[in-house]
Amino acid sequence: MTSTSPTPRIPASWLWLSRTLTADPRFGPLPGLLLLLTVVTGVVDAISILALGRVFVANMTGNVVFAGFAIAGAPGFSLSASLFALAGFLAGATAGGALITRAGQDRGALLRAGALAEFALAAVALMLATLSGAPGVTHGTVSISTGAVTPFGPAVTDALAAVLALAMGIQNAVARKLAVPDMTTTVLTMTLTGLGADLRTVLRGGEGHTAAKATLAPRLLSIAAMLAGALSAAALTLYTSPVAALALALSLLGVVASGAVAAASHPAPWRTPPAQAR
Repeated sequence: MTSTSPTPRIPASWLWLSRTLTADPRFGPLPGLLLLLTVVTGVVDAISILALGRVFVANMTGNVVFAGFAIAGAPGFSLSASLFALAGFLAGATAGGALITRAGQDRGALLRAGALAEFALAAVALMLATLSGAPGVTHGTVSISTGAVTPFGPAVTDALAAVLALAMGIQNAVARKLAVPDMTTTVLTMTLTGLGADLRTVLRGGEGHTAAKATLAPRLLSIAAMLAGALSAAALTLYTSPVAALALALSLLGVVASGAVAAASHPAPWRTPPAQAR
């Protein structure tokens, strides 16, 4: 008589998390895909800060501050890269607005269009960096001497800042229209504010405890996702090459685009945005 080993049981918390990210009744797979886009944000901002002259391509608040530093003559900041990133982000947000006009009444189609556009732009950025022949193609930034030698030349740096910011502008506009709570993908300020504001309610219990507790997981996941993206891209940029980090961003966007294409191929209630989403 042969004995059979018991089938491993998946913890209920993991099942709940999986359903929340991939099969939420209100949002379908949007939370999981937007969480991956949050990882991408951490990746591209790590690349831009560490390899493109201290410029943000996703966080425009920080980029405006960095532009001020560059105007004041602070060393290590690139005014041209900051301005190209600002222009690229505005152009991307405008392009995202056009996508919303065309596909905004179908959240599946909107995410598909945005993700495919981002993937194409990330591929352009990777090609520009690879074909540049600059030290950043094969060397991490810690092995590139300071001074006249930089990971990429000024023209390539500005072009990469513009292209990556263009992609992030599209992402930000699309995520805003998708209106999944605490999944803005590019900014954590309000996520952290909400986390801090609700934490006291969660710890003390009482009225609003259940609602506040339900928001903890997506907020913590968003923070962890951006941290993971920044950490992994920083390690690649510093010790392998910025091009390797760009390849990571492209791979992640490929996963998001594939998931968005699959999600948009099946009718579902979550694809219709709520009336109040703008």
